[in-house]
Amino acid sequence: QVQLVESGGGYVQAGGSLRLSCAASGSIFSHNPMGWYRQAPGSQRELVAHITSGDNTIYRDSVKGRFTISRDNAKNTMFLQMNSLKPEDTAVYYCWAVASRVYWGQGTQVTVSS
Repeated sequence: QVQLVESGGGYVQAGGSLRLSCAASGSIFSHNPMGWYRQAPGSQRELVAHITSGDNTIYRDSVKGRFTISRDNAKNTMFLQMNSLKPEDTAVYYCWAVASRVYWGQGTQVTVSS
């Protein structure tokens, strides 16, 4: 069983920064793919960033150059550093991981004001 707990969301003005954390417990190892999705009101959930089993990183085009995904394997924690935030980044951000199946965190709200 895997549990994912996000933290670090909040309210920020456009141009500001936030750092999201996802603490993983259970059968999660450094080779497991992990990443972040987000869902804005009235929209579908969309991939933001992903670390593959080979530690390659993938970003959606709209966040490239502004967001950085990383993980600390010793602490079983994944991060999403978000800089130059825009109002369109406002959403609930979800951590996910693939182990025996896909696991999701409970989500953390990010609100960016203009």
